[in-house]
Amino acid sequence: MLRLDNVTIQFGGLTALKDVDFTMGGDQLVGLVGPNGAGKTTLFNAISGLVRPTQGQIGFDGVDISRKPLYTRARMGIGRTFQIPQPMHELTVRENLVVAQRFGNGKVDHARIDELLAFMDLSAQAERDAATGLALQELKRLEVAKALATEPKLLLLDEVLAGLETNAKRYFTAKLNELHRRFKIGILIIEHDIETISTLCQRIVVLNFGQVIADGTPDIVFRDPAVIKSYTGAAHA
Repeated sequence: MLRLDNVTIQFGGLTALKDVDFTMGGDQLVGLVGPNGAGKTTLFNAISGLVRPTQGQIGFDGVDISRKPLYTRARMGIGRTFQIPQPMHELTVRENLVVAQRFGNGKVDHARIDELLAFMDLSAQAERDAATGLALQELKRLEVAKALATEPKLLLLDEVLAGLETNAKRYFTAKLNELHRRFKIGILIIEHDIETISTLCQRIVVLNFGQVIADGTPDIVFRDPAVIKSYTGAAHA
């Protein structure tokens, strides 16, 4: 479903990603880890269309999307969340999903929105102001619900667990497993909590200094000397 070939992204003299090769099937739940500044969010931005590769190619469902605009990628089936929740101000929780759904597939299905609100345990908050009426965990749930409203085939989750306490992390881990099974979509998730990501994902990709340094099962990846030497691996060790 997703294929990156020799993707490099430069910002002036800074190389954020260098020669990244990566493939992912539509039924996979993959963890993306690495120290701060490794290029994880830049990779998400490249896939979703916020930045364009300096060189290389990004393919999705066999189509080169390297130069396609963000809305086209969304309607092809790429959805994402952001590390810092970004609710649409002055709109209710339900209205946030309506806007996201219209952006993602060009139409509104109110029954589907009700389904997503229930799935993400937001039905009771549906008419609240999304920007001011939600706690952090609820804002995180809204981020995921908005992404799901675009009807993605691939869901990019950028540190959806960041800032949550232990019980909330357990809730989200269980919810993401359920989401993966129920909606049968590919999920690529950035996460710094090694224990959580090892439990959640059967495949881990590690970035460091903009390059892929490891790709495999959690047991293999987190024993890799190159990973142990990196920030995340050292913390795990």
